[in-house]
Formats: sequence, structure tokens, C-alpha cells
Amino acid sequence: MSARKENFKRSVVLFLGFLDLLILTGIYAVFWFLRFYPVVTMRRYSLNGVVFFAGGLKFYVRGHLLILFLYIVLLWFFLGTYGSLKIGYLKVWDLFLSQIFAIGIVNVITYAQTSLMRNWVMPGWPWLGMMIMQLAATLGFLVIADIVYRRAFPPRKLLLVHGTHPVEEIREKFASRADRYTICRLADIETGVPAVEQLYEEGDYEGMVIWDVPTTTRNELLKYCYGRNIRIYTSPKISDVVIKGSEQMHLFDTPIFLVREQSIRAEQLFVKRCMDIILSLILIILTSPVMLITALCVHFTDGGPVLYKQIRCTRGMREFRILKFRSMRVDAERDGVARLATRHDSRITPVGRFIRKVRIDELPQLFNILKGEMSFIGPRPERPEIIKEYLKTMPEFVFRTRVRAGLAGYAQVYGKYNTTPYDKLKLDLTYIENYSIWLDLKLMLLTLKILITPDATEGVDDGQTTAQKEES
Repeated sequence: MSARKENFKRSVVLFLGFLDLLILTGIYAVFWFLRFYPVVTMRRYSLNGVVFFAGGLKFYVRGHLLILFLYIVLLWFFLGTYGSLKIGYLKVWDLFLSQIFAIGIVNVITYAQTSLMRNWVMPGWPWLGMMIMQLAATLGFLVIADIVYRRAFPPRKLLLVHGTHPVEEIREKFASRADRYTICRLADIETGVPAVEQLYEEGDYEGMVIWDVPTTTRNELLKYCYGRNIRIYTSPKISDVVIKGSEQMHLFDTPIFLVREQSIRAEQLFVKRCMDIILSLILIILTSPVMLITALCVHFTDGGPVLYKQIRCTRGMREFRILKFRSMRVDAERDGVARLATRHDSRITPVGRFIRKVRIDELPQLFNILKGEMSFIGPRPERPEIIKEYLKTMPEFVFRTRVRAGLAGYAQVYGKYNTTPYDKLKLDLTYIENYSIWLDLKLMLLTLKILITPDATEGVDDGQTTAQKEES
């Protein structure tokens, strides 16, 4: 695909995203002028114990423009954070889920803003009605925009270059996005780089997938594709992830990348710990009624213990007891063998199945965070015996213990429950090597979305071996 066509494609995506912003802001503008603004200008007064309302200051045109400008900026920020503007790149349902959270957060913020302007709490029903209209309008727009985009830009035809390892996994991943990609042909790198290059030139391809190819050979293909403006899709190796988080230095006339021995700096660790303490205390207080009800439901299901304690590893392979609401039968591991949850695991109780789906079983880990054993964001803690098993074939797995384990993490947001351990390792290392306070805040916001995403909570395949599984 030519650079001109790619630029046009990108322009269409930006235009569709901008149009979506205008639709949502337009609905807000209608409600602002017809419902919210008349209420805001009525100020609450009290005289001798008598409460009454009277007209307040009126807005000039620039005041209205400022209100709408603030709304569209907030909307753009949160839609961008949740990836809700990637029309054509993501599936309609994924986009709509992201927009639910983004629009909800923006409307809560603006509701608080207008209540402060009014000097009194505003009625909530008009805001709920506005959000329903916004969601209905954006869903219709997303469906139409997706249809237009698919017809204008058919799936990209790709050549898959592979090594000695099986390619079924990566083919299935691309097949799951058949709306965007089509693997037209396979090329074995064992035939040689010149043969692969000739195969690409003879075919009508729009990009190349380089999958599990030795580094030296991969570099040759990268230079070939880069020199001919060919789009490349390649899965990074561990060393690639580490280099990506490096800092570029200009000590002399040769580019130097600095890979620090400690990716997260002291001041970042301090801020991160303060956030953990404050947020865990607030959430413990707010969720205490939910935790009490859950504890009663778990106990009265079979009379067993409410909490499930298990040894896990955190920073520096230090062991601690993680806390969860028990979601399985008391005798789930009566033979002492560690078994991980599968999609149709008979050991999970009815109450346990529900609390696992909505992640209520994880709430007791707020106390682990408060104690400093875990953080809100970080690699999920693993069991020592499973780590030892992984280390036999994947020594790099220990890299993920460079930071404190987390309640949620990069791998949970961008992966699935049954993503392979090696892929989860690369995702966790991406977080560690590119750490920032803003990244933590972004992942906290994105974690809200995965609570209702089925792929994020499903168990591993029933026939999968322990070495291929993640923690239960």
C-alpha cells in the first residue's frame, strides 16, 4: 500500500473520531442549553431559615463556548485513553465498551462541575437521560462508520515469514481479526532471505509478518522491508522489550542507549507507595459493605472458610500470603497438587463463579496492598512452585519480580487470562521498562474495562498443561 493511501486511511480514521466527538458534544450542548444551563443560573439562597431560589449571573457567549470546550477536551482525553477513537482498528463492541467508560467518567466530572457552579447538587435524571442518548447515538455511529471503513479498506494481505516453531498460534490470532488482516501465504525462513524477498515481490502483499525468526535473519528482513516502505509486523523478543525501555544518551557522536539496572526510580517508588496506601484505605472503606455481604455468601454456601490464603511471590521472589475470597470448594486441592482454574472447572462454587467474573474475589488483596506486599499495578503474583516450573524452560521469567506484584497489571489489561506465560512476561517487562506514574494511572482506568471483558476472566483450556497456564 502506497504512502499516499496510508495517509488517506489515517485521515479517515481521524475524521471519524472527530465526528464522533462532535456528535457526543452536540448532544451535551443541547442538554446544556435546554436543561442544565437554566438550572445552573438558579442560585440557592437562605434567609431566616427559608430556602429559596433566584436568578443568578447569566453566561456570555464566551462562557458557553468555554463550557463546551472543556467538555470536548475531557471527552477527547478519556476517549483517547480508552482507545475509543480507533474506529476501524478495533471491533465495534470493543469501541462501544470503551466509550461507555469514557463518556461515564466525563459526565461524572461535568456533573460535579455544574453542581459546584450551581452551588447545590443538581438532579441526576437529566444526566442519565443524556448519557443514554449519547450511547445510543455513538453505537449507531460506530456501526455505520465500521461498515463504511470495511468497504473502503478491505483486509490487508500479508505474507507470514516463520521459523522452526509451529505457526498455528499466530495464524489463529490474525484470523481472529479477519476484518483487518488476511494471511495469504506462509514462507519458511529456512529457504533463505533472498527466496523470501523474491516471494514477496512476486505476490500482491501489503505487509510482512516476521514470526519467531532468528535475530540475525530478522535484521536482514527488517532492513529489506524498511528500504522498500513495506509494513512489518513482528513479535518482540525479551531483549527488544528491554531495549525499548532504554534512555537515549548523547555523550558523543555515536547513539548510546542506557538500560538502567533499576527501571523505576526512587522518587517514582515513593509516589507509587503513597498512592497505594491512600487508594487502598479509601477502597477498603468504600467496598466494606460489598466485602461483608460476599463473606456471608461464601460462608453460608458450604460452611467453609471465607478467605483463601495462598503463598505467592512478590518483588525479589519474597513470599507472602495473598488473600482472596474463596471461590472453590474447600477440597479443591485435597491431594496437594497445584491445579489452575479451567473454563468449566467443577471445583468452582456458584457464588465463586459470580465473584470471579466480577472480580469481587480480589477485594481482600487491598489489605495486601496496604501492608506493602503488593501494589495496585504490577505483574500478577505467581505461586513459587509454578515459577520454578516456568524457570526450567524460561529463565527470564524471574525478570518480572523486579517490581512489587500487583492487583492488576499490563498483562491483565492488554492480555487475557489464558495468554501464554511467555507473552505475559513480555507484557509485564514492557510495563517495568517503560514505567511512569501516568502509566499506572492509565492502567487503573483501563482495568475498569476488563472487569466486564469475558476474555480477561476466562479460565485456561480444559486440556492445557500446568506449564502453559497462568495463576488461578
